[in-house]
Amino acid sequence: MSGTREQLIDLYTAAIAGANIDTLTANAVASVPLERRHRVWVFAFGKAAHVMAAAAVTTLHRALAEIAGGIVVAPESGDAPAGTISTMVGDHPVPGRRSFAASARIAQLISQKRGADLGIVLISGGSSSLIGAPLRGMSEADLAQLYELVLSAGLDIHEMNAIRKRFSYWSGGRLALALAPAPTHCFAVSDVPGDDLATIGSGPCVPDPMRVNQVVDLLKRTALFGKISPSLRQHLQDTGRGAIPETPKPGHPAFAHVTARVIANNASALNAVATTARRSGFTTTVHDQPMVGDATAAGARVAEALLAIQASAKAGSAHCVIWGGETTVALHGPAPAGGRCQELALAAAQHLANAGDRARGISALAAGTDGRDGSTDAAGAVVDASTWTAITNAGRDPAAALRAHESYDALASVNALFKPGLTGTNVMDVVIGLVRA
Repeated sequence: MSGTREQLIDLYTAAIAGANIDTLTANAVASVPLERRHRVWVFAFGKAAHVMAAAAVTTLHRALAEIAGGIVVAPESGDAPAGTISTMVGDHPVPGRRSFAASARIAQLISQKRGADLGIVLISGGSSSLIGAPLRGMSEADLAQLYELVLSAGLDIHEMNAIRKRFSYWSGGRLALALAPAPTHCFAVSDVPGDDLATIGSGPCVPDPMRVNQVVDLLKRTALFGKISPSLRQHLQDTGRGAIPETPKPGHPAFAHVTARVIANNASALNAVATTARRSGFTTTVHDQPMVGDATAAGARVAEALLAIQASAKAGSAHCVIWGGETTVALHGPAPAGGRCQELALAAAQHLANAGDRARGISALAAGTDGRDGSTDAAGAVVDASTWTAITNAGRDPAAALRAHESYDALASVNALFKPGLTGTNVMDVVIGLVRA
């Protein structure tokens, strides 16, 4: 499968280039109306923070803007884009000591702003954890436990962040409140289906549309309410009776000074894959509906869709099918070695193997555009109909690995993992299937 694997990796590379974070950020910042009296503060959080901050600073320098200060918080270290901007590494996917320190540093910087200053906030995937810190009255351990609970509960990203933003210091519009009345321009790289600004990075600069009773209902429906710490439950109860203010809602005066928009998303990546595939001679289909829900079930759907194409394709034809989105994995204990993309790929491999000769000529890649899947060093995996049997021949039980959500070691045993390293972006996941009739 080496040649096909390389083709799939080339298409993944096109997806990363398609998001084009550098240029899109530069263009967005260039649209900000600057006046001589404005000193500019740059705050960049997330997996694309270094790329976004560098593009923003370059654009601001061209405009001769004075950069008063700022901070870049990312999952890995990087060079500061300007002498007045510091960089810090945060923790992901669960906030820890580094995230708490980054949150405190943000507060210090905001305390230094002046009335005529202007803020530029750059958000990308991972921000919820990278700058996560508890509200007053909660412990850092309580917040970390909450993140672990929601990550293992099989919730989608909208549900996870609706819960997390309730208890995290800068989330749910609270950063906008801290920056007010300074004009604030927030530009986001979307890692969520629907590109909802209130969900991306837990919405630090936009209103929170959910009321506390809705969050309580969500926690109870997912059997999490009794598992979160007493201090978090007390916070919800106090908010419900009005003793603690709600998260800022639409119409709050702080948002009169804020503009926020998405500058890159999953569709950008998928369209770039499609363009590259067509240039390579593939008949190409892009699925508009985001791939969501259980990762194993999604893997089965991908395999069945590719098998259906193979069954009706003309001999000698080549097809490329592209999906985007973000699936989920529901865990019932400590997080095993694996991730949603690896699980999706392993499930697809199972269905292709079961199809026998009908799956000949079919291969697929499932990978996160950030270069990381779950807490592993892989972005995902590349599989075909031979992968399942190869894992068995390597002395492992792929069915048991799939049931236990331990896809990493099973796929590693046959060199099926895909490890591009951190990409500097995050626009959800891509799944690419190739069919050669």
